[in-house]
Order: sequence, then C-alpha cells, then structure tokens
Amino acid sequence: MADKTEYRFLGGSGLKVSNICLGTMTFGDWTLLPGQCDEAASHAILDRYVELGGNFLDTADMYAEGRSEEIIGSWLEKQQREKFIVATKVRFGKGINGVGLSRHHIMQSIDDSLRRLRTDYVDLYQIHMWDEAVPIEETLSALNDLVRAGKVHYLGASNVTGWQLQKIVELSKSMGLNKWISLQVEYNLLCRGIEWELVDVCRREGIGIIPWSPLKGGLLTGKFKREDDAPEGTRIAVVTKKGMDLEGAPDFERIKKDDKTWKIIDATKNAAEAAGKTPAQVAIRWLLQKDVVSSVIIGAKSLQQLEDNMGAATGWEITEEQMAELDTVSQMEPTYPYRLLTRMNSDRVRKNMCQ
Repeated sequence: MADKTEYRFLGGSGLKVSNICLGTMTFGDWTLLPGQCDEAASHAILDRYVELGGNFLDTADMYAEGRSEEIIGSWLEKQQREKFIVATKVRFGKGINGVGLSRHHIMQSIDDSLRRLRTDYVDLYQIHMWDEAVPIEETLSALNDLVRAGKVHYLGASNVTGWQLQKIVELSKSMGLNKWISLQVEYNLLCRGIEWELVDVCRREGIGIIPWSPLKGGLLTGKFKREDDAPEGTRIAVVTKKGMDLEGAPDFERIKKDDKTWKIIDATKNAAEAAGKTPAQVAIRWLLQKDVVSSVIIGAKSLQQLEDNMGAATGWEITEEQMAELDTVSQMEPTYPYRLLTRMNSDRVRKNMCQ
C-alpha cells in the first residue's frame, strides 16, 4: 500500500496523513449540488480510496445537511477506527444559536457530528470560516476544551485571512492553548491569492496547508473548451445555469472571456502530455510539490475520477522546468503593499527561516 500514496506530517504535528485527502462534499443528496453520490456509491469510493493507500477523510457538518457525515459514519463503524484520520468542520447551521463559532454552537455541533460519524472523537476539528460576531477568544477556549475532553485531537482553520490566522496563532500561545496545525483553503493554478500572506504565516508557524478545489471545479481537468458550453453534469455547468456564486466553481460564461485562464489550462495540458499524465494529475501534483502543502483534498463522484486523481500521489514529479513554467503562467499580479514589500526585500530573503 505504501507505494500507492505518500504520507506526510500534518503541519508541525506528529500526525501523518496521506498526501491525497478524500473530500466528501459529494456524498449525500443535496439540493445545492445535484448529482451527488448515494450511500452505496460513496462507500465504494471510500473502499477504493483506502485500497489506494488513503487514510485522510474530510467532511463538514453542513455537507448535504449532515448526510455526508452520516454516510461516513455508517462506513466507519465497520472499519478499524484508529487507521483513519477524520476531519470535519463547524460554523454554519440554522436557528438563533445554531450557527457561528460561539461556545454554545460549538459544543452542540461536535456532539451532533460525533453522533452522525458514529465515533467517539474527531481527529481534526476545523472552523469552517471566521465568525465576526463572536470574540475569537471564546471560540479558541471552547475548542481547546474539546481537546481536553478527548472529543477532538487536533484543531485547524478554514477560509480565513492572513491576519485572522496570525491572531489565532498568537492568542493560542498567550492563552496557553493547543497549537492549531492546519489551514484548509482554496489553492490551485487558477487561485493563488493565499501566497500573498497565508502561505507565509503557515510556513513560519508550522501550519500545514490542505488545499481544496485543486481542479477549480473541473476547469483544470482538460475537458472544458473555450468555444463550447460547460459539459452537462459538471458543477460549473450547474453554477453557470443557475447563476450561483459558488467559490471553487466559477461561472463559465465569465471564464470564457479570461485569456489568462486559458493560457494556464493550455500550460497544464502541455505539462501533462510531456509527463504522460492527465491535466488533473498535473494540477494536483503542482500543489503537492509546494513545501507548505501537507495533503490535497480531492472530490470524486465516480471510481474513475478517484483513480485519476489518486494518480498524482506518488511515483513521479513535475520537472523543475515545468514547475517554473506553470508558476510563471499562473502568477498573480501583486498589489500594494505586497508588490512594494517583495521588491524592497528581494535581497533580504532567507532560504531557511531557521538560519
């Protein structure tokens, strides 16, 4: 099994995860995203993922309104629990006190997630997004209590800004709380904004990045053509048809007009052809060769999609020349103050932060 994937420490922790994480937002009926996997199909994907060496599952209490967690739970209770790293998230919900990152909602949400997952603990518990309404000290204290109670083993963040993540880091230190070990964010060849601040925070503070939407809703799979409509059944087709605003799956009519996007897609296709791989595998591998990335989250609606994405895990690398070309074509133009700071510190950069 070891030759089918690689295992990496998650951030600065002692927890090892497969470098491909199985995202389970596709599990369970959900009116928001049609074409989801039923329980049987989801379990088949989980079984094959494990056969390919995967041990890292990511979900959230809001995915399919809790059904994703339930499907994982019905599968997990038939497995050796300690073999798998299960991550879920808290933030969204319904009701006056049934949403956000208050102590009240966090305490209720973890118990609901544990019940659906049919387990006594969650390996990684992540805030799904910053909550402007709740003092972060309240959130940090509540989450730390879950670790002390054994309901949660590690803590992580998702969808936060650079200052918010640094605030979490500094308060955790000053309050004597458990260190947060991971950051789950959108990161791909078409979305590199986290490199302006969040990557630096993670690199300096020992936080492992877990990218979501590595294929930008399928745009980087090679199956989209500028002159055609988005393929039926794809998430981008649904978003475009409904006029939805969904991160990770952009409106295709807008994308058609973006020359830079198609240059990046073409560069990905060229690298794939040279390596004898698929464009999706190249897009995922590009992330895996970034030093701050611990594991990349993939989603799959079929075994074929799973097999293709897992083909990025191990056994080959994108060459330095190809990485440089992909980096260059996908580079985002920095704005102030990033452009100024980068230019003025170009001769002051340490190769090793510990030097």
